[in-house]
Amino acid sequence: MSRHVVVIGAGIVGACSAVEALRRGFRVTIVDPADPGGEQAASYGNGCWLSPMSVIPPAVPGLWKKLPKFLSDPLGPLAIRWSYFPRVAPWLLRYLAAGSTWEKVEEAARALRPLVVDAPALHKALADEAGVGHLIERRGLIYIYPSRADFEAEAKAWEIRHKVGVRWLELDADELRQREPELDRRYTFGVMVEEGGHCTDPGAYTAALVAHAVGQGATQLRARATGFAIEAGRLKAVRTDQGDVAADAAVIAAGAFARPLAAAAGDAVPLETERGYHAELSAPEVSPRHGLMPSDGKMSIMRTQNGLRCAGQVEIAGLDAAPNWQRSAILRDHLLHCFPGLPRDLPAERVKVWMGHRPSMPDGKPCLGPASATPDVIHAFGHGHTGLVAGARTGRVVASLLAGEAPEISVAPFDPRRFA
Repeated sequence: MSRHVVVIGAGIVGACSAVEALRRGFRVTIVDPADPGGEQAASYGNGCWLSPMSVIPPAVPGLWKKLPKFLSDPLGPLAIRWSYFPRVAPWLLRYLAAGSTWEKVEEAARALRPLVVDAPALHKALADEAGVGHLIERRGLIYIYPSRADFEAEAKAWEIRHKVGVRWLELDADELRQREPELDRRYTFGVMVEEGGHCTDPGAYTAALVAHAVGQGATQLRARATGFAIEAGRLKAVRTDQGDVAADAAVIAAGAFARPLAAAAGDAVPLETERGYHAELSAPEVSPRHGLMPSDGKMSIMRTQNGLRCAGQVEIAGLDAAPNWQRSAILRDHLLHCFPGLPRDLPAERVKVWMGHRPSMPDGKPCLGPASATPDVIHAFGHGHTGLVAGARTGRVVASLLAGEAPEISVAPFDPRRFA
């Protein structure tokens, strides 16, 4: 009988891992207490980008100087709630240290690039298999700037992107206007990354992949995984609130909730949640042709199946604090500033708001590799801002590790034990 793999988590990483494990001939059970792609999941509310240029970790040199602002401004692009600061301080120190030099940033970029390269093509193939190929579009992504000088202020990050293989087209004001005629004219410079793509409904895509896995023979179990039964270094079962599930292998793809499971598998990992928000406008009066990221907002704008979504923000406040919906209001207002064709008096019922949890490691790299307690448990979490784009490649890597084969990219930079 084939090896039985329990995939813990039905987000994008778990869904891709399940599909790829089935492709290798494993029996698969997907364990998650909630609906795949549901509103509770980061895979539902993310920025929709499939961005092979997402290789710069969140922390860069000089960020530490802004720490007082992060604490004092609860509505800034990156905010830390005072009440949570004592608990998150050790993680923040690691976060700032990981980006303390451009050499460290480049090292992270070189590690991340193989994880995200060719992502639109990989996701398109998976979506086609699942019967939802229309949800993946490959039209390129554009970073937009008020001026070329604003772009040049970020030259070091773009230089590193170029070093690791990212290529782009520079757009002057006229070229930018031709590509995005509805965009506010204060933006006069753009950077078009043609290899980029997007998913027009990440929640529906994730749900379709899980349904496809079930159609291929996977079992779906509505339960919360709580730990593992490990004997003599081998996995015997995954423990859940519905009882033990006998298993030969397991994949921890539980996103922001993975930390206690990693500990149960022998690895203490500094996983934190970066709370992200979105605002999605229904029946928008404008329709951007590409995914956009305004430099003065640090947020993604994307036309989705359900409207026009603006997603972003980073709030460090843990898993349990109530949302601060003013942050979604900031995103809504940014949409209005970007597109003069949108009405200034949007009725509240046309704007859907959301908050979710990015599972983030302090060095901007996920945990991907075997657990310390047993090689039968594979870590696959902590992707931070790259969960959607890196999900397809991560699933392929996980399947190789389950099969005892060398994966197609090096996982050494993502070793869960690097924080020991």
